Amino acid sequence: MKKTLIPVILVSSSLLLSGCIEQKNNTDSTQNAVAVKKEDAVAVVNGKYISKQELDRLKQQISQRMQGQSISDQQLLEELIRRQIIVQQAEKEGLDKSPEFQAKLNEIKTSLLTQAYLQDYLKKHPVTDEELKAEYDAMIGQQGGGTEFKARHILVKSKEEADKIIDQLNKGADFAQLAKEKSTGPSGAQGGDLGWFTADKMVKPFSDAVKELEDGKYTTEPVKTQFGWHVILREKSRKQTPPPFEAVKMQLKPMLQRKKVQQLLDNLKKQAKVEVLLQEPAKPESVEDAAAKTAKKAVDNVEATAKETADKAQKTVSESVDKAKTAVMDAVESTGKSATKAAD
Repeated sequence: MKKTLIPVILVSSSLLLSGCIEQKNNTDSTQNAVAVKKEDAVAVVNGKYISKQELDRLKQQISQRMQGQSISDQQLLEELIRRQIIVQQAEKEGLDKSPEFQAKLNEIKTSLLTQAYLQDYLKKHPVTDEELKAEYDAMIGQQGGGTEFKARHILVKSKEEADKIIDQLNKGADFAQLAKEKSTGPSGAQGGDLGWFTADKMVKPFSDAVKELEDGKYTTEPVKTQFGWHVILREKSRKQTPPPFEAVKMQLKPMLQRKKVQQLLDNLKKQAKVEVLLQEPAKPESVEDAAAKTAKKAVDNVEATAKETADKAQKTVSESVDKAKTAVMDAVESTGKSATKAAD
């Protein structure tokens, strides 16, 4: 019978611990791979010691998850003893040698080694204040030079429509009212109001046009983006007050750490000899290709049917001609015989 690994849930009358402990930490119960001295142990189960270090680790894990609730050392030790008893019994039955267990063990080892390596790398290559400040300055610079804009726009499908709207504005039409009537964008119902934004929040042609305008002015030429044609009114602008560096630098740190890790992985991959053996699945046939294939098949069928019909017709004609020739020959021969007989 195939053996399946099942997570063990240990329950005592006053304690349920397994739900509070991450799976990866369950390997602590097999700690005897490292020799434990008797003076460093808190219990011994069938000759195997449970160390004070194991108890301290479990205590720390539980305290982080129980939100201030206290659990006695005796309860925690009872949990460790139960684990050790089960581990020893599982080893007796050879479950630690099963392919499923070995695969899971290798998966946990891979995860822990990955975490250990990346943590060690970041410890040796920490994010500096200089790097954080450079990232902060770059982000502030990307936000339109520290300027915010308040604008409206009218989005239409063609340049001709946009030109007509600009003509109406030149004649004194109300921008917000035209936006409600003409704009195809979601802000149309609000008179094209886009609220306050920085230049980096909009697509480049749009943000460039906004930056070039003066407050209270609209574009005299339509602005084209991938969404259509825009007529833009820049209502107001103001200098943005960014948060101070010290207030946000710790929020920037994880992002820079990810960048460092990504750069590390890219470099390691370049140095590694990698051969991908997995073949890419065949790309699904496009609608156009399928239609072309169907059309070709239909044409082939028509041609085949036409050829078959022509062959049959030709065969029929040939047979008719042959029959006609035979009939003529028979008639000639019959006439000749009649003439001969009459002469006699």
